[in-house]
Amino acid sequence: MIVVSNATPIISLASIGRIDILRHFFDRVYIPQAVYDEIKSKKAFGYKEIDDVFFQVERIRDEFAQNILLNDLDLGEAQTIVLAKEMSADIVLIDETIGYNIAKSQELNVKRTLSFLIASKQKGYIDEIAPLLNEMIVRGRWISRKVYNDVLRFCDE
Repeated sequence: MIVVSNATPIISLASIGRIDILRHFFDRVYIPQAVYDEIKSKKAFGYKEIDDVFFQVERIRDEFAQNILLNDLDLGEAQTIVLAKEMSADIVLIDETIGYNIAKSQELNVKRTLSFLIASKQKGYIDEIAPLLNEMIVRGRWISRKVYNDVLRFCDE
């Protein structure tokens, strides 16, 4: 299975020490060079984990497509979508709404971080979602009250 990720899902899971959640679902996650650079240069959560062989950095080939996407997206999101298209990815991980919607419009199978938390609870990899959501919020991840409540309600918490 080919999975391409933007920075936010990696940063969000690393911020709560749960990169392992991705490992439960995938053998490898591909990231474009811009995502690697973004995480490393900001020393964001995940900047150490990003060098693990689980994450494989790939360069995009279609800079024209990237440049078109840069009208609406940041470089990491644009490269994530281009790389996902170039690799015929099975799943692309993007949390930001605009990037998510653009990836969907390009017929990519887009997933968000919270969908993996929900799936992790359903499969028994985690017992509760609320503490993880709370920790993400404390670490700087914005989650709307509605989404927060919807996720907890969906998971019977």
